[in-house]
Amino acid sequence: MSFTIKSVDPKSKARTGQFFTERGVINTPIFMPVGTAGTVKAIHQRELYNDIDAEIILGNTYHLYLRPGMEVLGKAGGLHKFINWERPILTDSGGYQVYSLAENRKITEKGVTFSSHIDGSKHSFTPESAIDIQRTIGADIVMAFDECTPYPCEYNYARDSMELTHRWLDRCCRHFDSTDGLYGYRQELFPIVQGSTYADLRRISAETVASFDRSGNAIGGLSVGEPAESMYAMTELVCDILPKDKPRYLMGVGTPENILECMALGVDMFDCVMPTRNARNGMLFTTEGIINIRNEKWKHDYTPLDPGLDGYVSNHYTKAYLRHLILSKEILGAQIASLQNLSLYLWLVRTARNQIKKGNFAMWKNAMVKKVTRRL
Repeated sequence: MSFTIKSVDPKSKARTGQFFTERGVINTPIFMPVGTAGTVKAIHQRELYNDIDAEIILGNTYHLYLRPGMEVLGKAGGLHKFINWERPILTDSGGYQVYSLAENRKITEKGVTFSSHIDGSKHSFTPESAIDIQRTIGADIVMAFDECTPYPCEYNYARDSMELTHRWLDRCCRHFDSTDGLYGYRQELFPIVQGSTYADLRRISAETVASFDRSGNAIGGLSVGEPAESMYAMTELVCDILPKDKPRYLMGVGTPENILECMALGVDMFDCVMPTRNARNGMLFTTEGIINIRNEKWKHDYTPLDPGLDGYVSNHYTKAYLRHLILSKEILGAQIASLQNLSLYLWLVRTARNQIKKGNFAMWKNAMVKKVTRRL
């Protein structure tokens, strides 16, 4: 894999680039739809290809490990073949999901033991086993095993957790470098910067992660409830330290506004469950603002969902029809709303790339933030 910077915005730190993988080129900045358990919820793979044009999607190590399990994925030839997806896949290491199981897990130097949310059975992840699981899944980009701290978090806990994450990173790298992929193509390992919202810890972690000299780097622990201002401050600090010639991935972020603001700070890769999760509850992200399609005001609105996305498949439907589907709990409603939100997110990053190339990103971003945060 290699990363090439193509252009930099003159009035911000936003940049365009190309991340070359054996399964295709990823143009950055990029948003990666989340396919937690081998599916981007309510979206067909053909829609990911043809309608949304997703260049890369995510899988979740914790969920895939529990179900369908490594035996099934191994016999299938990896996740790509199992789900019929030929483009790149990134997997997280399971650290965030283990973090979310606070009542049912125990963290030690060796790793984490936890109870399955499915049947209560006991399991353990170590840095080494997290790598082995992601080898079996077959992701093109795999993440180092880390501990994600909550917000708020006491300084001493954040420091100890960060140092544990660094020790785990060393074990991940040694195990990754001593093993091979299972399906005949190269995989890459991204470390994760932690440190909560403490600037000195973030600086130490970013410097430590950079010293491992991997092909890309991630920023974790900034989508756990902290104020947006803290997220932006920590993101800017870390981006200024991480190598400029490697992609920077901000994990789990976020709203269209968050993505635009963090793009301006130098982030190249984003993911979030928000577009599909919110879609299933009737919240639409559009080029003109946010719509709660359940509201009475849309009952007789027979206009397309988002005229700004002319030509996208979700625009074949009216607001009144989607409102009816969502209120009726029809599965098609979740599908159309998810298509709309993912189309908006992918349109946003593609348009941002064009604006960066033209040197107009900063002005465009400021105008766009006002639009996408407006409640319609």
